[in-house]
Amino acid sequence: MSHHEQFYIGGRWVEPARPATLDVVDPSTEQPFTRISAGSAADVDRAVAAARAAFEGASRTSREERLALLRSILRHYNTRAEDLAEAVSREMGAPLPFARNAQVWAGRVNLEATIEALESYEFSRIRGSSLIVREPVGVAALITPWNWPLNQIVCKVAPALAAGCTVLLKPSEIAPVSGLIFAEIVEAAQAPAGVFNLVNGTGPGVGQVMASHPGVDMVSFTGSTRAGVLVAKAAADTVKRVAQELGGKSPNIILRDADFAAAVSEGARSCFSNSGQSCDAPTRMLVPAERHDEALALAAAVAEGLKVGDPREPGVDLGPVVNEAQFGKIQRLIEAGVREGAKLAAGGPGRPPGLNRGYYVRPTVFGGVTPDMTIAREEIFGPVLSLLGYHDEDEAVRVANDTVYGLAAYVSSANLEHARAVAARLRAGTVNLNYPAWDIRAPFGGFKQSGNGREYADFGIDDYLEWKAVVGYGR
Repeated sequence: MSHHEQFYIGGRWVEPARPATLDVVDPSTEQPFTRISAGSAADVDRAVAAARAAFEGASRTSREERLALLRSILRHYNTRAEDLAEAVSREMGAPLPFARNAQVWAGRVNLEATIEALESYEFSRIRGSSLIVREPVGVAALITPWNWPLNQIVCKVAPALAAGCTVLLKPSEIAPVSGLIFAEIVEAAQAPAGVFNLVNGTGPGVGQVMASHPGVDMVSFTGSTRAGVLVAKAAADTVKRVAQELGGKSPNIILRDADFAAAVSEGARSCFSNSGQSCDAPTRMLVPAERHDEALALAAAVAEGLKVGDPREPGVDLGPVVNEAQFGKIQRLIEAGVREGAKLAAGGPGRPPGLNRGYYVRPTVFGGVTPDMTIAREEIFGPVLSLLGYHDEDEAVRVANDTVYGLAAYVSSANLEHARAVAARLRAGTVNLNYPAWDIRAPFGGFKQSGNGREYADFGIDDYLEWKAVVGYGR
């Protein structure tokens, strides 16, 4: 039985309080392939009530009980891996191998990292005559995005459950099917009723209601900075904790002593991965001014070598972007780059040749970009790379930091000490040196308007706990 038009509340699949549906569109065809129910305030009330009723029991579970639940979720997650990959590919356009090996993989390793962290997590300690305890914050409302749906669902749900919280999840209404499968996974893992709840719907209809709800103790949101501001304002009246992972405009500094061809080419590939729809994508490449044209040719060659097409077709590197609104935004920003005088070296406006249907974007490379251009300042969230020249490292660092965002940054150098010295000057939550492997055990989150709080492993668990001091405990 399909649960697409139901919600998971209090350990059961239930009908919405009032009938209302949303189409879920396949971005490769521009056609709906299923529909979901759109929740309302009444559905949020039911889910919050279920989570509050379950909280006292959940908060008193032992480490071993929480580990058993997370390990059971992991087992069922692995069993449903192919279903998850197919859902992600269909709902947000990821090529099927990428959906399996990156999107589904990310959820799996986040579960594994949370389990590992929970095994040795310190929930209490004695300091002087006081017992210092970390206790679950309460009912956590989790609002997740469409671009890395499983990564973001798991890196919120898993640490919240590890902390002893109960949760209400609202996946993105653009890519909700993977979230529904995840709810089926939690059900199969036999989570106690009310510990995990899911309500689908829009940001205004469900997300804002969750954020402002007096029965919610914390909201964790991943999405655009614009939407994050609205969530924070909605949460302010009830003074609840707000954790946010928001936008980015990540700089990629290629130092003069880097393996230049390799660093530029890998930087371009990283920018275009997931069709450019990653908040930490290295979208601003800073290169020595005297090697700008060489870097532009290298990056353009990467763009032109990528196969864009049907995400279910073998050999495809990039699928479509997620929907019509995103496609239109990317086209407007590409046109702004041309209009403002950047040099178009690859790609450009419109769909790739031969693709007349679907939200496909041409991998695009601009050179001669200056820091004041729109494409250097706004988060495009598509396969668009901007190259900027610098004359010395002070200028490179200044331009890199000249942004309202601070989620990630990248540095390439043949000398690790040199790369470390530059990294120390960058205002970003994550600085990647020489394109390392994804470290799921390092904290992830941003400075400035890229948000607050941190996710992954023990850092994720931290966000769902409150400090309590029991003074005089040791007398």
